Amino acid sequence: MTTANKISEFLNQREIAVVGASRNLAKYGNIIFKKLLAAGYLAYPVNPAASSIDGHPVYPNLASLPESVRAAVVVVPPVVSEIIAPQAIAAGFRHIWFQPGAESRAAISVLEAAGINVIYGTCLLVRVYP
Repeated sequence: MTTANKISEFLNQREIAVVGASRNLAKYGNIIFKKLLAAGYLAYPVNPAASSIDGHPVYPNLASLPESVRAAVVVVPPVVSEIIAPQAIAAGFRHIWFQPGAESRAAISVLEAAGINVIYGTCLLVRVYP
């Protein structure tokens, strides 16, 4: 499957988790969360250190999200991405998009071996417009 097809499949999901969502307005985790909301997506912030972001409840991990959420944007350091990968598989995620700087070859390999649509090397912000 081409990268364009992978991106299209990801963006066809209406519910997307943002792993590494932040209360800090300058952080990409906050910017991506807000862009997804502005573009009409149901965005779910995931951050074990926050309870709410802009009035939205924050989920501590992927397993705590509603079962209907099967796509996630990952905006965390690569070492955390390696922890997230098996959690995404266990929670039944089908689509993972690593933002530049979040990707880990080990995490990508684990997810691809599980048959998950993995996107990396391109930024979601250039694909989602409010």
